[in-house]
Amino acid sequence: MRLSAMGDVAMTVPVLRAFVKQYPTVKLTVISRPFFKPFFDGIPNLEFFAFDEKERHKGFPGLLRLFRDVQQLKIDAFADLHNVLRSKVVSLLFALSGKKRVAVDKGREGKKELTRAENKIFKQLPTMFERHAKVFEQLGFPVNLSNPEFPKKAVFGGEITDLVEENCEKLIGIAPFAQYDSKVYPLDLMKEVITKLAENKDYTILLFGGGKKEIEILNSLSEPFKNVINVAGKIKFQQELKLISNLDVMLSMDSGNAHIAAMLGVKVITLWGATHPYSGFLPFNQSLENALTSDRNQYPKLPTSVYGNKIVEGYEDAMRTISPDEVVSKIKNQL
Repeated sequence: MRLSAMGDVAMTVPVLRAFVKQYPTVKLTVISRPFFKPFFDGIPNLEFFAFDEKERHKGFPGLLRLFRDVQQLKIDAFADLHNVLRSKVVSLLFALSGKKRVAVDKGREGKKELTRAENKIFKQLPTMFERHAKVFEQLGFPVNLSNPEFPKKAVFGGEITDLVEENCEKLIGIAPFAQYDSKVYPLDLMKEVITKLAENKDYTILLFGGGKKEIEILNSLSEPFKNVINVAGKIKFQQELKLISNLDVMLSMDSGNAHIAAMLGVKVITLWGATHPYSGFLPFNQSLENALTSDRNQYPKLPTSVYGNKIVEGYEDAMRTISPDEVVSKIKNQL
């Protein structure tokens, strides 16, 4: 399997967990960037193969090397869960060598119909989890996703304990950023949400993000409160995953953090701006009721994009139709 962005990779994990439970004699090999290896730790019968995009597996010659490297693992079938140029090349090489291969159908036509301005067809599309399961079904392994199992909450230790007490009454995660501004809840409204939550001293609120600019913003959000902690840049990614696994609830945009929390079995409240959960990216095993969307009565062209990368004039303030009180109420209901 060839995977890419953090959310894309995280969305495969619940499906692979279900697969290995239902087919314990089948061995899986996941091909992805080394950074994502911790996602798959502890999954039985699963081997991680690190894709070296900068050196060994760079460019077309690198993809040929990747094919030969993976071929040595005696692969019987190739499941392309990403369906981009690089994975298509490797998939084709496996097909030419006589192996069965199936690529995920991303449903591009349905997504165009959902996001176009005129003649919009506003309906729920298959989830990415259903699409991934369909790949395995086509390979002869139908996967039932209705009774998911999640890893146990990780044990704190070392630098995590220095940041957060292990016996917190209620642990709330907030990931206020996304790749595109059209998916980010306005900062002044997020401040309101944090302020209202911080009033309850039984709550410990952890802020997640990355990069210098985001860390500065998170510091400004956490500084006024004793029970609000910015964890960005203070612990390694693996430790961050351990911390997330212990959350009682995660508040996230339509972003990778939502999918990471969901793959670990955490309840997730998501906020949607230019995008919409109908596109198939609602986090795994989460309720549509906990996906707060911008008001389509005021902004009838929503969703305007699948990924949030399309700017529509006049829609910059769409997320302001999601009130901080509504967000806080959803979080409290989960606790």
